[in-house]
Amino acid sequence: MSILFEQIFSLENLEKAYKQSLKASGKYKYEAMVFQRNETINLKRLRRSLFERTYRFSGYNTFKVYEPKERVINAPHYKDKIVQLALNNALKEIFVPTFISDSYACMDNRGTHKAVERVQRNLKKGAWEFGPSAYICKVDVSKFFYSIDRDVLKQIYRKKIKEEDVLWLMDTITDSAAVIDDVGLPLGNTMSQLCANIYMDPLDQYCKRYLKYKYYVRYADDVVIVLPSKAKALEAKELCTRFLGRRLNLEVNPKKTQVFPIKQGVNCFGFKIYTTHRLLRDSSKKKLKRKIKKMPYLIAKEKMTIDKANQMLASWSGHARYASSINFAQSILDKRPYTKLENKSLKINEEELHCYIETAINLS
Repeated sequence: MSILFEQIFSLENLEKAYKQSLKASGKYKYEAMVFQRNETINLKRLRRSLFERTYRFSGYNTFKVYEPKERVINAPHYKDKIVQLALNNALKEIFVPTFISDSYACMDNRGTHKAVERVQRNLKKGAWEFGPSAYICKVDVSKFFYSIDRDVLKQIYRKKIKEEDVLWLMDTITDSAAVIDDVGLPLGNTMSQLCANIYMDPLDQYCKRYLKYKYYVRYADDVVIVLPSKAKALEAKELCTRFLGRRLNLEVNPKKTQVFPIKQGVNCFGFKIYTTHRLLRDSSKKKLKRKIKKMPYLIAKEKMTIDKANQMLASWSGHARYASSINFAQSILDKRPYTKLENKSLKINEEELHCYIETAINLS
């Protein structure tokens, strides 16, 4: 047994992962309750199965989500969630420090809004350095998670991980996706986000270290590069497309992989980003409008609480603060009288909501 494996699955680390798993959404409620009844015994039993290599993956809970589009989510069962959290916590400490600073997906102190800020900063710097000839190259991978080549992924993480027992478990989790399809990683798997960053890191290193692209940002499968000219942008598009195909067995989305002048701004990460300002994407606005329109009906039928509605509005408001969105917020207030603006955040106006439910819903 390697020292790394013993560290990852010490009883202390398994308990930490177990506590993290308790914060997961309601889909684990029943399995979590059963596990909790004898949590100490179950954690020790799980640990023993890992050390004796009798541990077997239990398959996936499969369900669909419909925002922003229909996706199939494959979530691991509860005990597998604990194992993956413990492994994921340890692997992040090994891999994340080796990633470039301009990779932003699903890492502590990074995320969407940091990526947006970095892209805008790159646009400003690129416009100042290259002038009006500056161009943007945007690369988008087609069906990214469903296209990841698991054999290539294994080759990549073997460059960092040498411990045979840790590789056994990583391979077990990676190969668990075989029950779903011949290629790809399942959305919903605890390890998938980290594995996606591991998989795309060779592209990051190629673009930053070899091609020397100063103004490069990646978030998951979306890449934005600011370059001196249209010719350089077209070259970047070709080089990235070729690298993704030959090295990672991935294809770009031809409709979303484009080059355009910097003055047009770039549509990415939920925003339309310019050198001078940021706007919410039309799809984000439409999504919120649909949700706000449904809220009174869901609340009236007790399918949503006012607290839950306020949480959703607060989350959106936090996102919207990164854009010039005051006109859009005002349009919502004008059309939906059961909303209000409080401390720069949209909230439910409870008095108006009850009036709306009584008149607009109960009388319909």
